[in-house]
Amino acid sequence: MTSIPHSAASAEVQAAPRARARNFALDRARTFLTLVVLIHHAVIPYTYFGHTDPKFWIGFDCVVLATDSFFMAMFFFLSGLFVWPSLTHKAPSVFFRDRLLRLGLPFVIAAFTIIPVAYYTFELRQHPEISFTAFWWKTITVGPWPSGPIWFIWVLLAFDLTASLLYRLSPRLLDPINRVSLRAFERPADFYLLLVTVTAIVYVPARVYFGAGRWFEFGPFDVQASRVLLYAAYFLIGAGVGAANFDRGLLSADGRLAKSNWGWAAVTLVPYCLLWGLIAIKREILGNPVVLPDWYEASYALFFVAFSAAILLAILAYFLRFKRSGWSLLDPMQGDAYGMFLVHYPIVLWLQYWLFDYDLPAIVKAAVAFVATVALSWAATAALRKIPGATRVL
Repeated sequence: MTSIPHSAASAEVQAAPRARARNFALDRARTFLTLVVLIHHAVIPYTYFGHTDPKFWIGFDCVVLATDSFFMAMFFFLSGLFVWPSLTHKAPSVFFRDRLLRLGLPFVIAAFTIIPVAYYTFELRQHPEISFTAFWWKTITVGPWPSGPIWFIWVLLAFDLTASLLYRLSPRLLDPINRVSLRAFERPADFYLLLVTVTAIVYVPARVYFGAGRWFEFGPFDVQASRVLLYAAYFLIGAGVGAANFDRGLLSADGRLAKSNWGWAAVTLVPYCLLWGLIAIKREILGNPVVLPDWYEASYALFFVAFSAAILLAILAYFLRFKRSGWSLLDPMQGDAYGMFLVHYPIVLWLQYWLFDYDLPAIVKAAVAFVATVALSWAATAALRKIPGATRVL
């Protein structure tokens, strides 16, 4: 297969999405991303810039810059892959009910329990005398009521419901994206250009206008202002890839992406190094100002989307090539990954709170926090999933 004519591609896209077997490569990529989230939160206090612990290491800044620049966007992309087939095979009411159960219910429970337990650690540093009951009541009545990492859950629910409306408007709305996916069987670079172009269009102006630090906040409903359209783009592009003929496009086990070696990993190095260059300019030349010039924000946003798209393809290429069959260390964790994402935050913050006063190297503290967070969040999820009916949610 060397090329796909436009007419043939159109015919392919019009085919209804078929039920498909489990895709081990994507399952493992999703589980891997969950571990990336845990690593990200385990090392943040020990970064050189803006560290909140007495110990720090510049290497953790390298980790955080990379993870923060792609992992949530990739989560939205993977979540979008199976939306269109689900809408094809489920009535709107069933789809809505399933999403509320899988996303809405965990968000509500976590917002009232997991998140206050997590942020109580910050309150204790400032006001050691405050009780948890008093802090909890102040959080839900007066605020602030941050959502922590579970902001992803409510935003994904909003995207799912938006997708259901778009599907009712036209089931073929995402055909153009799917045609690019079909062409990407042989030319994944075409898909990379699409991803960079679309995300640059939505992210660069938002980054210039809002900056990096502003969040939309309404109670526990938080989302980073500059990135909400970026995440929507990744979600809808993922939905377009999964709309039809999943096994004959970008993510085909026989496609060019799956057969690539380390080329996409090398591509990530260029925008990543450029991001570090801008960080150096901000700190050493611009004097680390609170408000950055528009040219800086635009340049950073452009390098950001180039890196995010490249590393997404690099990770997918790795799992499609090496992790699509056989057994993997990630497999035992697969069923518990979603629950680990939900429950890990208070665990990692309390571990860091406990480690704060110990005179240990930053690498040791981060390693203890990460390993213990994986073990405890996995054990907690496994215990919760034994509750009758819990597997339908977790």
